[in-house]
Amino acid sequence: MGFLKNLLKSNYRDGDAPHGVSSFRNLSETQLEAHMSVARYGDFTLSDAVRPSYNLEVIPRTGYRHEWYIDQDSGARIPVLMASVTRERLFDSFLALLDPLGDTVDVVLETSHDKSNGQHTDLYREQIDMPVLQSILYDFEDLLIDDGCCGIAILNPRTPMEVQLDEHKLLFVYGHDNLDYEQAFLSNGVRCSENMRFITEAEHVHSSSDEYQQRFEKLCYQLGIDI
Repeated sequence: MGFLKNLLKSNYRDGDAPHGVSSFRNLSETQLEAHMSVARYGDFTLSDAVRPSYNLEVIPRTGYRHEWYIDQDSGARIPVLMASVTRERLFDSFLALLDPLGDTVDVVLETSHDKSNGQHTDLYREQIDMPVLQSILYDFEDLLIDDGCCGIAILNPRTPMEVQLDEHKLLFVYGHDNLDYEQAFLSNGVRCSENMRFITEAEHVHSSSDEYQQRFEKLCYQLGIDI
């Protein structure tokens, strides 16, 4: 635990603490271990991938809100749905969002394994049949939900629409026709809350393991992606 404590006090990949002051600083190992062991906040359960700041500046909860993605090159504005879903419904909610994408999609795997500066690597697989992809995803549910260094995006460039389950285990939908996706959220008990905040908007920490890195490599193999 001493190594983890040192890591938390010196390395924040995302959601830096305000004014550079970490809520984890000066914690005892007992306090840190107790905080990291808490997964449930009210009726919301976190996966093992991420934990909020010690001062709980943002308390995780289920819901989604509307955002915009602005392309820096073209200035185009793309509507975005951004969602946080309790662990018990996260994987089913993710799969429900894939249905409107179509029969053939592209996959992008995101990895920050072996990274310490917040950067990540994107790995691509084009043109995979949706039933084949979903079968593979079921086999790697543990990795996709609990590895804080692994993210995945499924997209149909012909629509164009994209669904992402990122390293923080937040869900994103990018595209102009979001009605089907909002209905998928509602069907899984995820309701709109425009004023909600997400764990990424404050200090937080990620968790992974050598076992998950090996599982990630197996996922790449199953998808036909060269590492």
